[in-house]
Formats: sequence, C-alpha cells, structure tokens
Amino acid sequence: MILDRLIEIDQNATLWLNGLNNPALDQFWIFMSDKLVWVPAYLILLFLIIRRLGWRRALPVIFSVILTIVICDQVSLHVKNGIERLRPMFNAEMLRGGLHYPSNRYGDIYGFFSGHASNSFGLIASLLVGFSNDRSHNYSGFALFGYLWAALVSVSRVMIGRHYLGDILVGTLFGLFVGYSVGLLTKYLINKYLPASREEA
Repeated sequence: MILDRLIEIDQNATLWLNGLNNPALDQFWIFMSDKLVWVPAYLILLFLIIRRLGWRRALPVIFSVILTIVICDQVSLHVKNGIERLRPMFNAEMLRGGLHYPSNRYGDIYGFFSGHASNSFGLIASLLVGFSNDRSHNYSGFALFGYLWAALVSVSRVMIGRHYLGDILVGTLFGLFVGYSVGLLTKYLINKYLPASREEA
C-alpha cells in the first residue's frame, strides 16, 4: 500500500537524519527543544513589536501571534490523540534500527504531528506578517534568523528521537499556513480599522 511505503520512507529518513547526530551535540539539541529556555527571547520580541508598531497596532499583532500558537498547539494535540502514531522512541522497530534518544523526559507517547514545528514556524510566520505593518524597517534579517531558529527547533525533535521527519514536515506546513493566514487577516483588519498615522507612515 502507498501509506505503508510512505511510513517506511519516513522511518528510514528519520533514522538517517537521527544517525547523523554526534553525542557531543546532545545537550545542544536538548536545549533547542526546550520551550522554557526561549521565554526571554519571546519577551524581547514582545518589546520589539510594541516599540516598532506602537500599542495601538501592536495589540492586534500580539493577539494574532497568541492565536496562531493556540491553534497550532491544540490542533496538533488533537491530531496526535486521534491518529495515535507512536513516537520513534516508543517504536521497537526504530529502536532496533539504532535510534538515538538522549533525553530521559518521555512525555506523551504520540507524535503526529509535531507541535514544536507547527508552533515555531507559525510563530515566525505570524510575526513576520505583523512586523510588515511597520514600513520603516526591513525585516529580511529577522526572517532569515527566525526561520533558521524554527528549523533548528524542529530538527532537534528528530535528533533526540521524539519525532519522525514526516511529523516535522507536516507540522512545518501547518504552522506556516496558520501563521500566515492569521497574520494576513490581522493585517487586513489593522489597515481597515487602525490606519497608520502620518507619523507612522
């Protein structure tokens, strides 16, 4: 069956990528995968949004970012519990294939699709659309750094055995879709109901 073949390809690709890991990098990948260590960065971004857009326009953007993360996180959670695909570290076949999983924090046992991937890419996508309300600055550097960060967070989940590569790809696409959709809708509402003043234009 086609589905069985796709699962096999996903498992082999995951084992290949996971097998590239060096034990010396275990702590780096665990660090990248930890949500709490990024709280200071989120606070800095909150400050930048308010500074660049002003309170009047920043509040809808902040709400759109929060809404994006809530949608990504909750949809991912419900899909995981609905599909019930075991994470690689709970799959005997993957373990026999040599899966490397350095973290002892197991959490829930289902992994499709990745909340880390959808949340991180959704966050960056919604932020980029939000920052585009500020026409006085170019955010291409932030886009490059932001998507690189999101990619590293997502890949870290494969490197520590928490997700298949397919979980990451689906999570990435879903996060980008939600982030841009919510961000663009928010931008439309801002331009319609909160037009920029002459000082902001």
